[in-house]
Amino acid sequence: MIKVLYAGSPQAAADTLQILIQNSSTHNFKIVGVLTNPPAAKGRHKELVPTPVEQTAKEFSTQENQIPVFSPEHLTADAREKILPLGADILVCFAYGHIFGPKFLSMFRFGGINLHPSLLPKYRGCSPVPAAILNRDKETAFTVQTLVQEMDAGNILAQEKVILDGTETAESLLNECAVKGAELISNLLSELQKTDSLPQGKTQQGTPSYTKIIQKEDGRIDWTNSAEQIDAQIRAYFPEPGCFCLTGTDENPENLRILEAKVLNEEKPEYNDKMPGTVIAFDKQTGIWVKTGSGILCITKLQRQGKNAMGYKDFMNGTRNFIDTLLK
Repeated sequence: MIKVLYAGSPQAAADTLQILIQNSSTHNFKIVGVLTNPPAAKGRHKELVPTPVEQTAKEFSTQENQIPVFSPEHLTADAREKILPLGADILVCFAYGHIFGPKFLSMFRFGGINLHPSLLPKYRGCSPVPAAILNRDKETAFTVQTLVQEMDAGNILAQEKVILDGTETAESLLNECAVKGAELISNLLSELQKTDSLPQGKTQQGTPSYTKIIQKEDGRIDWTNSAEQIDAQIRAYFPEPGCFCLTGTDENPENLRILEAKVLNEEKPEYNDKMPGTVIAFDKQTGIWVKTGSGILCITKLQRQGKNAMGYKDFMNGTRNFIDTLLK
């Protein structure tokens, strides 16, 4: 039976871990340990909260099958000494966020494999899903590659293309990747058990592109952009870091998060003279209309600073004089 060390941190990686644990007995592998980021301070009281991957590992640990969790700040010699006794044959990684050095990878008989949600070599790096949505791509992929020293430059072991229809959010696409990626990994591990060797895979073809670390300010909406661009931005950055604009006065601005929206698919020439960012109408069927640099965006879910998220009807019921407001 193949022994696996799983590395990951966010919710999508936790969902993949859960499916792998559930598949392990039928596919002849075993999760012998989990590597994840240290607990992070969250909330008003800055309490330390374990990563979703750590929580999932503990949830599925039993007396007969304990899953030890390792959460070092850095992958030092001390971390290697603690992990080595597991005797893991292979490292499986999804959204761990650290580079594995040659000394770390040398602990595993079959090296490491990584689940990366892009059509590699396109969108290497840490934010491939938002990049695909933001650029309004027609397709992406869930790719399993070998782990090498150059970022996301490994040979492709398995790849499943995904058609994008323009309604995806980063959250929904990552959820889909978690499920389909777990199946790709499970099948690879099952074959590894039978053949006792990883396939060589295919060398990545084409010119690579790279993604960046997303900052909170990337979610600031520029209303001079087109409605299609802003819609893509909202979907690309949902739920984190989220998209926002400002209301109120320059002296007392208020943050307004835009959580869901859609493009109005009809011309409204009567609003052509309005400035981009102007709230021009409230339509009970489609939402709150905002003029953009090209077209109209219908906001359907939003959130005032310090308040709960709400649908557009509830928002308008509790907000006076919002029509003709200029969002900035």
